[in-house]
Amino acid sequence: MAGNSFGELFRVTTFGESHGAAIGAIVDGCPPGLELSVEEIQRQLDRRKPGQSRFTTARREADSVQVLSGVFEGKTTGAPIGLLIHNSDQRSQDYGAIKDLFRPGHADYTYAHKYGHRDYRGGGRSSARETAMRVAAGAIAMQWLGQHGVKIRAGVVQIGPHQTDPDASTFDWSQTSENPFFCPDATMATACDEFMRALKKEGDSVGARVLVEATGVPVGLGEPVFDRLDADLAKALMSINAVKAVAVGDGFAVAAQRGTEHRDPLTPTGFTSNHAGGTLGGISTGQSLRMELAFKPTSSITIPGTTIDTKGATQEIVTRGRHDPCVGIRGVPVAEAMVALVLMDHWLRHRAQNADVSHSFPDIER
Repeated sequence: MAGNSFGELFRVTTFGESHGAAIGAIVDGCPPGLELSVEEIQRQLDRRKPGQSRFTTARREADSVQVLSGVFEGKTTGAPIGLLIHNSDQRSQDYGAIKDLFRPGHADYTYAHKYGHRDYRGGGRSSARETAMRVAAGAIAMQWLGQHGVKIRAGVVQIGPHQTDPDASTFDWSQTSENPFFCPDATMATACDEFMRALKKEGDSVGARVLVEATGVPVGLGEPVFDRLDADLAKALMSINAVKAVAVGDGFAVAAQRGTEHRDPLTPTGFTSNHAGGTLGGISTGQSLRMELAFKPTSSITIPGTTIDTKGATQEIVTRGRHDPCVGIRGVPVAEAMVALVLMDHWLRHRAQNADVSHSFPDIER
């Protein structure tokens, strides 16, 4: 199986399955001398871990991370950083009844055709359980980026029919830590609480939209052709389980805009708008990076559906076990982590390629 690594200079390789003994990651390329807080890594993992509210899976995992290598006396050494989390609450028997069925909306059918042999327990490698290691690796990148003035934050701005946006009078980033939805709008969070309670009783699921913002990003990260910063960010976010769409800046709204509306004018004191989302020509402008990603509703629901079995016969399926009724909620820290991995990688690439570049262009306030 290929494709288990992400990044060029700051490179993360993950391993493990949902119902295996453990999941882990190797983080290569972290600069030496970073005072690494394992507590901060754990704090980020705690934001993602299951079982924290009635609106997420009931699976109970401590997600306690072990740092196996690459750190000495509290500082990174430049050697590969080994991270490990033991799985402790697998209930593989929940999948015994459907081991010969292809769950609609899951990777079962495609895995069987591609590999000929699959781990049916929770999806194996395709499970969102793998994203815990992305969060752990991203927490390392965030600590390095944070020392250079970069801050990354995300929040759920839509669940089903309930939504908000940064222009709303009730929008407040500080609210993301005050409700179980990571929602930056207390009014929306209250509406979602009632909506999700009803949804759980029905046995159904729902999608979500997440807004991610990175501030303090310098001018110049990214390359103008294949390794555009926005392209790599889009790939990173699209690689998260259940994500079906990614938008940068105004996203799909640009289709209805005119050039006079969309362009971001430059003045001696800075840009007057940020419709582009913080990149021009694939390179960061120094403005805030802004992206949105849409999560599909999980297909693991208790409402009966139609599928086929491994012999091609039509079957009815009901997915038992413990599943998130809205996977976008726990996707918030994962989205932040993936943005951190991209920015960290591009920062190191820029430093390696252009550290000696000087210019006489004016620096504007952004």
